[in-house]
Amino acid sequence: MVKRSVFAMSVVLSALVVACGSPFGSAGATPTPSPPPTPTPTPAPVVQAATAAVAGKSETILTNSKGFTLYYYTPDKGAGKVTCVAACLQAWPPLLLLPGSQPLGGPGVTGTLGTIASPNGGFQVTYNGWPLYTWTKDTAPGMTTGQNVGKKWFVVTPAVLPPG
Repeated sequence: MVKRSVFAMSVVLSALVVACGSPFGSAGATPTPSPPPTPTPTPAPVVQAATAAVAGKSETILTNSKGFTLYYYTPDKGAGKVTCVAACLQAWPPLLLLPGSQPLGGPGVTGTLGTIASPNGGFQVTYNGWPLYTWTKDTAPGMTTGQNVGKKWFVVTPAVLPPG
């Protein structure tokens, strides 16, 4: 009976040591330092200014965060909504925001950034009231091949005036 009590007591004591840590030797232990706080990332600008050749002339233009040229569509003028829909959106993808984010401009973006409801969901970024698009035929940053397509598509410059 004594052997059983001693055995039971040693099992309980072992369980306590495992659960609570050893009462021996912890006085000299160094505490584990907590990791430094993770800095909050600064959001990258959604719209940036860059220099590119537009119709053979060097101009300051607006680009998305990947450096692709942004365009406006003249039929959007005064509509108060996006008029490039369906097949148009296949060739001219809108500049959309991630849910819960705000449009942010980099240096040289002097106009007003905003949003408008996109017909296919989400929010499309606007600049001085113009909904912004990219052009699928611009295959590298800085290309401006969408300038004057159909006499309705134009490169956005920082000085573009609001539609009206």
